[in-house]
Amino acid sequence: MKVLIVDDHAIVRRGMISLLEEHFKGVKIGEAGDAREGLAAVQREDWDLAVVDISMPGRSGLELIQDVKREKPSLPILVVSSQSEDDYALRALKSGAAGYVSKQSASDILVTAVQRVLSGRRFISSALAERLAGVMAGDSAATSHETLSNRELQVLQLIASGKTIKEISSDLALSEKTVATYRSRISEKMGLSTNVELTRYAMQNGLVN
Repeated sequence: MKVLIVDDHAIVRRGMISLLEEHFKGVKIGEAGDAREGLAAVQREDWDLAVVDISMPGRSGLELIQDVKREKPSLPILVVSSQSEDDYALRALKSGAAGYVSKQSASDILVTAVQRVLSGRRFISSALAERLAGVMAGDSAATSHETLSNRELQVLQLIASGKTIKEISSDLALSEKTVATYRSRISEKMGLSTNVELTRYAMQNGLVN
């Protein structure tokens, strides 16, 4: 079995490698520190599973999922992230992921998720399953940030973390004009005009620490 881990924190990758080697004998593991390296690894080799983080420098995990699915549609992807399940799990699943696990979950949950995804099934928590049921039944009201695209949400989080348009431009490898356009769209969709209002909203809804 070959597993690719894409996460920008080396200590997190090391922990997942130890866990996988303990529970899956003979597993071969590859590492990538960002989405660019992850996509290159997918293009270069065949894998049985990709374990992907959401928040990474440059292209986000959500964008990587879409890139990978275009290259290798049958490759199962498990998201393991510290980002809020409420805000990102549905986005990840819609992008093509087969499961979503919080980094705060117990190690046995991650092992179960890997086993389930490798068997061709999906893995979601009971809380997310309930939320999905609510969405399908039409009784779950969308919050303002759920109307944002994946990139817009990423820009909102960076604004709320105190970064300037220039800094966001550098982090995401986008032009300042493009970032400013995303900023305008965010304000229009959410009805919030100032960075203070956007930051307050992000903090109240757990989008930033």
